[in-house]
Amino acid sequence: MRQIAKKVLAVTVTTVSMAVATAASAAYPDKPITMVIPYATGGSTDVIGRLIAEAMTRDLGQQVIVENAGGAGGTIGTAKVVRAAPDGYTVLLHNMGIATAPALYPKLTFDATKDLTPISLAGDVPMILVGNKDFAPATVADLIKQMKAKPGEVRFAHAGVGATSHLCAMLFSQTTNTTVTMVPYRGTGPALQDVIAGNVDLICDQPVATGPHVASGALKAYAMATKARVSQLPNVPTFAEGGLPGFELAVWHGVYAPKGTPAAVVTRLNLALRHALADANVVKRFQEMGVVPPQGERLKPQALGVQTASEIKKWDPVIKAAGAKAE
Repeated sequence: MRQIAKKVLAVTVTTVSMAVATAASAAYPDKPITMVIPYATGGSTDVIGRLIAEAMTRDLGQQVIVENAGGAGGTIGTAKVVRAAPDGYTVLLHNMGIATAPALYPKLTFDATKDLTPISLAGDVPMILVGNKDFAPATVADLIKQMKAKPGEVRFAHAGVGATSHLCAMLFSQTTNTTVTMVPYRGTGPALQDVIAGNVDLICDQPVATGPHVASGALKAYAMATKARVSQLPNVPTFAEGGLPGFELAVWHGVYAPKGTPAAVVTRLNLALRHALADANVVKRFQEMGVVPPQGERLKPQALGVQTASEIKKWDPVIKAAGAKAE
């Protein structure tokens, strides 16, 4: 009888817990949601995140508040989300830097493949190499020639160790077999301002942030890391056209929640993100910025999980070959 009573009690507790969880999920969301962007304001990931947050706000009926938690290549903001309650009220919008952190930070306190719940991919953005408008080299070929003639003299700005701009700069240096001076910043925004001011020479980042400055003439565009020219910046040649074939790099973005977030909440967030990506303003702005939204199977949470794991394996040897490490 005592065993039967225990089984009945266990079933009752489980049933009640499921009922509570179901009721909570049904009411979700009933308060604002915080979207952590692990980079400074003004950068490409920040711009994309704010567009998505605004559209998700309209779909969810609750405000999605953007919180910038920059530093340490995005690991500070990521760790904050990992530690957050898995209730759907704290999410993370990150870029491919989440997949490079394991190789760059030996003392990383989280595992992106185990400690986060994927929601969905959010968009791919090609990289562009830009420089100060008064920087002497006129083309990619001229730039490489100067870098080879004067090793270490060219100053590459980047948004912090492990940021996409840092990865692009490392890959460019490896591919051209040149030595450059890396100058880290706490985010793309301040890095861009110093390139515009002429305090540093170059930055390789996404046209989301750099495009407007190229259009205004504040920055000189060298090349797009794409197979073909992009419609948003038709006058900017590809690296292949500039004499560096095969140099292609696109940055993917994804939305995550803490591990243990209820499946019903994940489904609701995924739906809100899908609706956000189909929002007329988001579609228009993405087209203007060259952001390619995910389609079909790539909108499923599982696709982001697979992407994260495969990118960790892809970038590990590149980073180790460059000898890059973060403190």
